[in-house]
This record gives sequence, C-alpha cells and structure tokens, in this order.
Amino acid sequence: MNLRPLTGTLTALVTPFRQGKVAYDDLQDLVNFQIKCGIDGLVPAGSTGESATLSHEEHMDVVRCVINTAAKRVPVVAGTGSNSTVEALDLTRAAHEAGADAMLVVAPYYNRPTQEGLYRHFARIAEVTDRPIILYSIPSRCGVEISVPVVERLRAKYPNVSYIKESGGSVDRVDQLKLALGRDLVVLSGDDALTLPFMAVGAEGIISVASNLLPRELVKLSHLALAGDYPAAARLHRRLYPLFKALFIETNPTPIKAALAEAGRIGSPEVRLPLWELSATSLAALKKALAAFAR
Repeated sequence: MNLRPLTGTLTALVTPFRQGKVAYDDLQDLVNFQIKCGIDGLVPAGSTGESATLSHEEHMDVVRCVINTAAKRVPVVAGTGSNSTVEALDLTRAAHEAGADAMLVVAPYYNRPTQEGLYRHFARIAEVTDRPIILYSIPSRCGVEISVPVVERLRAKYPNVSYIKESGGSVDRVDQLKLALGRDLVVLSGDDALTLPFMAVGAEGIISVASNLLPRELVKLSHLALAGDYPAAARLHRRLYPLFKALFIETNPTPIKAALAEAGRIGSPEVRLPLWELSATSLAALKKALAAFAR
C-alpha cells in the first residue's frame, strides 16, 4: 500500500526510566522492535514520552537516540511543543538540526491563550523549520482547542503546517476539519479507541499509545481502514477495544509502561512524579485485559 507521508500508524513512544534516569538501552530496543513490526513512524518526546518532566537536555537526547537508532528506516516526528513559545522554538530548531523528519507541536498548556495567541505561537514555530509541523490539539490537557479557523489560517500561510493530531474525542471535529480543508490537511487520531471512527470520516491514521505494545495490530488496523476494508478493520477494532480502554485506566503513560514491563519490552514501569505507579486494582484490571487479548 502506498501511504501518504506520516500516515498509517505512528507510535507515541514512551520514555523508559530506570532509577530516575532515562534507560536508553530500553529505548533503543523499543525502537528496533517497532521497526521490525512494520511501524509507519515514531514519535519521541511527546506527552506519552513524559516530555513535561524531561529536562531540556534529556528531551533532545531522547530525540537524538530515536533518530540515530531508527537510522532513516522510518520517519521520526519529534515532540517539540511547550507552553513557552521560546522553548518550543528552541526545541524545534534543535530537533531540525538533529535530523527529525517532522515536529509534533502541542497547543500551549496552562496559559490558555486566545485563538490569536495560538495562531501566532504556531506561526513562529512554522517559520523556523521547513519540515512538516503536526499541530496537536488536546483540550483536556491544554484547556484550549486549536480552532478550525486557526488551522485554516496556518495552512494557508505555511505549507509545512499540513497535519493535525486530533485528540478532542469528537468525530464531528474531524468532519469540520475535512470539510474546511479536505486533502490539504492530514488528520491523525490521537486516541486509539477512536481510530476507526475517525478514519471512517477522513482521518488517515493514528499517533498511537497502544502500538508501543502492539505495533503489528495497530498498523494492520490503520492499513485496513486506509484500504477501505472497514468490515475487517471493525473486527480487529472490536478485539482491541477492551485493551484500549485498559491502557487508559489511569493517566497515560502509566498503564502502557506497566504493560510494556509485563511483556518484557522495557525493564521497569517507572514513571516520573507527579505521575505514580498503577494502583493494585488498576494493575489487576490491566493484567486481566492483557490476558484476555492474548487468548
């Protein structure tokens, strides 16, 4: 299947830790596992990668590690967003210099900028790189949504702003984006459980959390949908759905790191404060969902 660039299934990579430090050996192993399983792209240092608690140096070291390990075998989309425009510019420039193929830029969190502030924030970032910018709209974490008119303005002025990761939980929002911009804008689901309904109305893939653990299955799901085989995609979605829900039983990425540790893909489920390990009840529920999927 000939996919458009940065479509299909891209994994929002976790950042493995061990005793408070980034476990780069685990990260390299995870990257190689993903590529072996046919992943369409990798996204380090996003929210699933706990970018909010990585130091600036760690953030870029993680991005460089993934770029170097991937070695051009798949595209690498670096998370470079921040609630500080200056910091987002610094991260974007550094990721560009490191060789990232594209940048994932989340809406500024906590500040709650106006839509004009959002436009100017993303415009500044688009001006420091000629590589694709994936806007990342996730109102539940940021307190603001990137409005359709702002996306239209950015797309009209900046050719490299041609993607959006949509994590607002609304199929209607995908319809609005596609009605406004059609094929000029690639929409990617930011929610594993909504991948299939989003793709049914025009999204072209997923930046996935679950694919850290199940890259083959998530690639198959998005590729079936892109090929128009919705009956087969729906059957796979139904099988995956209970696990999708279990992987968000507590705040991401705590459950997916626990699942990866259970599977032996990373050495520790460790997350950084203020995140904390899964409760005993949630861990039991996650293990039950993993066992049911494996049957």
